[in-house]
Amino acid sequence: MRKHILVVDDSAVVRRYLSRLLEKEGYEVQSASNGEEALKKHLQTPFSLITLDIEMPVMDGIETLRRIMQERPTRVLMVSALTTEQADITLQALHLGAIDYIPKPQNSVEVAKISNEIVRKVKTTLMIPLSRLAPPENKPLTTTPRDHQTIQQGFVLIGASTGGPRLIEHICRILPSSYPHPVCIVQHMPKEFTATFARRLNSLCDVEVLEADNGIVLQPGMAVIAKGGWHLHFRRHPKGFQTRLAPNTKNRFFVPSVDEMFFSAVEVLPPEKILAIELTGIGDDGADGMVALRKAGAYTIAESENTAVVYGMPKEAAERGGAVKVLDFDDIVEEIIRYGRGT
Repeated sequence: MRKHILVVDDSAVVRRYLSRLLEKEGYEVQSASNGEEALKKHLQTPFSLITLDIEMPVMDGIETLRRIMQERPTRVLMVSALTTEQADITLQALHLGAIDYIPKPQNSVEVAKISNEIVRKVKTTLMIPLSRLAPPENKPLTTTPRDHQTIQQGFVLIGASTGGPRLIEHICRILPSSYPHPVCIVQHMPKEFTATFARRLNSLCDVEVLEADNGIVLQPGMAVIAKGGWHLHFRRHPKGFQTRLAPNTKNRFFVPSVDEMFFSAVEVLPPEKILAIELTGIGDDGADGMVALRKAGAYTIAESENTAVVYGMPKEAAERGGAVKVLDFDDIVEEIIRYGRGT
């Protein structure tokens, strides 16, 4: 059965480029020039996937996405230019239920350069069950971690890709400012997005959220987002442990890479004080690093197939023997809180 895709963009050129690309892959493709037209088409005959531009006349992408998720939820990929302004709007869209984003092509040459990425994300997104589109519930904490001065500091390391931003936001929002362990996060994002992601989280959360840089001393009540275009490494320092930006010398596909953070943690951080978590994402980034962490004595958790938007990265971590536990996302959150209590 052929999948039906709706391409929504106010640019006729972009609609034509994307439609041709997807038709070559065997999909049935229709198009719309604004959000109102797109919503009307989708409510009449639902589409398996919608690519949704951000800036459009009549009804913009955010309002269109909000209406889609309220009235007839489906898989949505945002079409985003790599600018600071659109990064902020795109992250808002991911919070509202969009699965991922694709770069907005400007001409046929650019389409050729990014066509493989677009096709890969479309195929991955179409595999996601509609039941996985709902964001995690913001459940209130039933208990508060003890004062961090009474708990020996550890380290929480989290890796995620497709479907991850909403989960990362949820985790950071439920952590109190007194959380006794620094949290270090690799979320696959381009360099234009990570600073905006960190600023957004910092405005929403009690913990301090920073984009990674050289020389940040890891402290309680802090979350560090890996910087796009660099790997997040660690180094020892008289004051404890610091972050370090490392270039992509091993030619990793993802930069930042979860494996790079995990392997650096094995070399630098005390493994018995590490809680490492592998969340949703395509591929296997982080799987080998998690195996190394578990062998070194770290407590490692992979997200279950029940809740992972894309059961790729956590599946590989579990199947290679890297996960001490495989848990649903809500249970992972409870483990993070429990780790903060020292229990």
